[in-house]
Amino acid sequence: MACSSMITLSRPTLSPSPSSSSTAPSFLPPNPLCHVTTLRRFRTVRSKSLGSTKKQLSVSASASLQALVFDCDGVILESEHLHRQAYNDAFAHFNVRCPSSSSDESQQPLNWGIDFYDQLQNRIGGGKPKMRWYFGEHGWPISTIFEKPPEADEDRVKLIDTLQDWKTERYKEIIKSGTVEPRPGVLRLMDEAKAAGKKLAVCSAATKSSVILCLENLIGIERFQSLDCFLAGDDVKEKKPDPSIYLTASNRLGVSPRDCLVVEDSVIGLQAATRAGMSCVITYTSSTAEQDFKDAIAIYPDLSNLRLKDLELLLQKVVPAS
Repeated sequence: MACSSMITLSRPTLSPSPSSSSTAPSFLPPNPLCHVTTLRRFRTVRSKSLGSTKKQLSVSASASLQALVFDCDGVILESEHLHRQAYNDAFAHFNVRCPSSSSDESQQPLNWGIDFYDQLQNRIGGGKPKMRWYFGEHGWPISTIFEKPPEADEDRVKLIDTLQDWKTERYKEIIKSGTVEPRPGVLRLMDEAKAAGKKLAVCSAATKSSVILCLENLIGIERFQSLDCFLAGDDVKEKKPDPSIYLTASNRLGVSPRDCLVVEDSVIGLQAATRAGMSCVITYTSSTAEQDFKDAIAIYPDLSNLRLKDLELLLQKVVPAS
């Protein structure tokens, strides 16, 4: 294999469920047909002879698909409910209790409900930033790690690191159980890209060890080792929607951002890709279906009917600003 965030939020309206729910949140999915947006950007040209300004289509050459870059969670596998389960198991294991809970709830370990977690994971990328934000808003908890709410930043870092490490190991156990399958069309699209000589990469905001385990179990060790680039949250300082992870991938692949195509499932990932100067297609999940994907060049419910030639044609229609 060639190469292996904090965001500012307005005052939150998230309300955590006191306990997990057995039913998935209701949502109105977008039209199941693919929504394709062809981007045509214009440039302004001043004519010296006429002294006037007019608009014309950019004459820049269209992009050529040279690298296909996948997110992991939500794209290669439907994983958010598995992450939520692992977090709640960690909170229960360390008896994490927040002071902002009601008197009855404060006697029970913290439990992130389905609806709440859907909102949280779609607004904040990365597990540690999620917990730091939550505890900052709802009060730092007591636990078997600290009998009193930690006040020093080094103690708060220790708390979050301990929870995240335990959660990661629990998540690995769930993945290794053999009950998790890759999303439709993912493996075929990866194989088509490699067969066509395209560069292939995976860029995930999750912890590297958990992403490696997911990829080895879901796409297979041979496909994983054949990746031209693999990056996880540990490899960059800032999480998505910061573009760092995609800019780093472009550099390691040796491919211009305009010739890379990213496959994402959420608006956070979409923002990271577009800020890196890359085009992005969306394959949404039940928890991201209602998000605003106006900057994506195409939107799909899954990749089952998508072929590499479809993506090549899409990217050719994107005319970059010169």
